[in-house]
Amino acid sequence: MKVTLSVIKADIGGWVGHSAIHPALEESARQSLAAAKAGGLILDYFVTSCGDDLQLIMTHTKGVDSEPIHHLAWDTFMTGTGVAKKLKLYGAGQDMLADAFSGNVKGQGPGVAEMEIEERTSEPVLIFMADKTSAGSWNLPLYKMFVDPFNTAGLVIAPQLHAGFRFEIHDIREHRKIFFDTPEEIYDLLMFIGTPSRFTIKHVFSRHDGTIAAASSTERLSLIAGKYVGKDDPVMIVRSQHQFPAVGEVLEPFRYPWIIEGWMRGSHYGPLMAVAQKQATPARFDGPPRVICLGFQVSDARLIGPRDMFDDPSWDEARREANLLADHLRRHGPFEPHRLPLEEMEYTTLPQTMDKLKGRWKPL
Repeated sequence: MKVTLSVIKADIGGWVGHSAIHPALEESARQSLAAAKAGGLILDYFVTSCGDDLQLIMTHTKGVDSEPIHHLAWDTFMTGTGVAKKLKLYGAGQDMLADAFSGNVKGQGPGVAEMEIEERTSEPVLIFMADKTSAGSWNLPLYKMFVDPFNTAGLVIAPQLHAGFRFEIHDIREHRKIFFDTPEEIYDLLMFIGTPSRFTIKHVFSRHDGTIAAASSTERLSLIAGKYVGKDDPVMIVRSQHQFPAVGEVLEPFRYPWIIEGWMRGSHYGPLMAVAQKQATPARFDGPPRVICLGFQVSDARLIGPRDMFDDPSWDEARREANLLADHLRRHGPFEPHRLPLEEMEYTTLPQTMDKLKGRWKPL
């Protein structure tokens, strides 16, 4: 049986400000998905949150981009938005960019990562969720997981990994995609994914047997809405073990707090801090940006778990370094390189400021 794993998220209201999700929103989502499971639409589900983003994790047999599944997520978020408005939560319905469902939540605000798989004898799956970040934040960690032998020992010592991996890259400005095979096309791959604000890794496939290894959300809210409406806060699914990197190899890249765009008002660079789910409540300058990871064993479409993979003292040093980097970047205040460069500020409030002052500019 082919099983589809869908992770769909949306910011439908923050408590307090942009820092967390109110328990009433999670309970509303659980009721919605429980009814869908009882009705046979989905096989299993788990509801959680990362910062102010509501996260729906579902298994089913409808395939990726399924209209009924996406409609379920849309209805769940809309019901939750109603709850958020009653509680006067901040930014209620922020990610719901359309008035009505149009067949697929892609392009309507919510972020989506999905994959259809044939379950292996053992199917460990890691689901990453981030807050106060942009869609390209997974580029560097995915490269480390699937290409870098200093991170992933299996690339050297595991025969199933020797064939390498195929990367599907999306140009989110020109709406096109390209594939690169590693290790032979590493340099070409890096040329593009090194600019994560434009080029994002959508899928990774094993070249050993062609099966999907990873899937991420690549939606950029600002490009959809034409203005700043909140950060993208991406999600990602990564399979592990056997023909894929081991669990520890998938997690290892997050030992280092990579500098990513997002943080306060989506306008600053900051360190990506790996935290336990209970700590995914960014507050200092609305940050620093957070990433959580929940691990599941998928068994006959059931989600066995989760295990909170970053709820472990071995990540304490990564968090300490993230705080040190946050201190240093904050000292720059409104100056680059803490604030994003002007070309990345075009979808924030900068155009309004430029508009207000355009009559005061004079030729040199």
